[in-house]
Amino acid sequence: MQKISLTKKSSYWYDLPAEFIAQHPKDKRSESRMLVLDKVSGKVAHEKFSNIIEHLKPSDILVVNNTKVIPARLFGNKSTGAKVEVFLLEQKTDTSWECLVKPGRKLQIGAEITFNEKLKAKVIDHAEEGGRIVEFYWEGNFWDILEEIGNVPLPPYIKRNSTNKDKETYQTVYAQERGSVAAPTAGLHFTKPLMKQIREKGIEILEVVLHVGLGTFRPVKADDIKDHTMHSEHCMITNDVASKINTAKKDGRRIIAVGTTTTRTLESFAENGHLNSGSHWTEIFLYPGKNIQIINGLITNFHMPESTLMMLVSAFAGYENIMNAYKIAVKEKYRFFSYGDSMMIL
Repeated sequence: MQKISLTKKSSYWYDLPAEFIAQHPKDKRSESRMLVLDKVSGKVAHEKFSNIIEHLKPSDILVVNNTKVIPARLFGNKSTGAKVEVFLLEQKTDTSWECLVKPGRKLQIGAEITFNEKLKAKVIDHAEEGGRIVEFYWEGNFWDILEEIGNVPLPPYIKRNSTNKDKETYQTVYAQERGSVAAPTAGLHFTKPLMKQIREKGIEILEVVLHVGLGTFRPVKADDIKDHTMHSEHCMITNDVASKINTAKKDGRRIIAVGTTTTRTLESFAENGHLNSGSHWTEIFLYPGKNIQIINGLITNFHMPESTLMMLVSAFAGYENIMNAYKIAVKEKYRFFSYGDSMMIL
């Protein structure tokens, strides 16, 4: 039998019928299904997400990413009347952003754009990978205008236009820090009553921040995953959160991360099993063979074949356990990706 190479991209492929890719969220967040994977035995159980509380102990610490998705897609017109699209990627100054623009050839330096009577912009520079630096001018509150006219940047595998409802559903109930162009989707299953129940059981919920960039959807192109260059994302952990997690680890308590973004934040600040605090840009890439230092449990959605996130969950739970769990999830017709079902790995 041929040995599987865990550094080969194709090892992380699985067949997924297109109809299993969720195009809409569940009506009630916590009614999603949850596949529970025991990473020691590889055993799998099928439950509802609302049952998560049964798997949490009062001594556990649950860590969430409280980033907030911004309505980053803007549609406007040039002074000629030509229609254009501007996609906000990263804030550079109080008034300027790095953006993706369409059509690029029509939006050279100096081009002026009108979105509505309150918001206008001008292209002031070129950016990496065909992007532009865009200066915005507005009347009133920038974020209020964005909420009013911006569109939610749904992932490329959701084959429909975003609606105003997505502004609520493609956002965690605990989102606070604006800056993401994709949701930390593991957290979408939590409701406020469920969070209250978790706290009432004695479980502490701590918050970190990682602003999710478009690079999260960037495919791995290299056949050998070690040659893949990760995108860079900004993340932050406060002294208080780092201190609480370090104390909990010393006491032998479990640290359960909600999502791969939380995991990458925690592991990017880890040093010899100790969690540092601060804020930095991370390009951390976790795959089998890499040491996971901080987390003991992970709540996550189902990820795209051959993606860096498939590699991350394989690093945490074991490659064979993950590939087997995914095969079962397909057979059991779970819903996949951002608006799909959940997986709990303990």
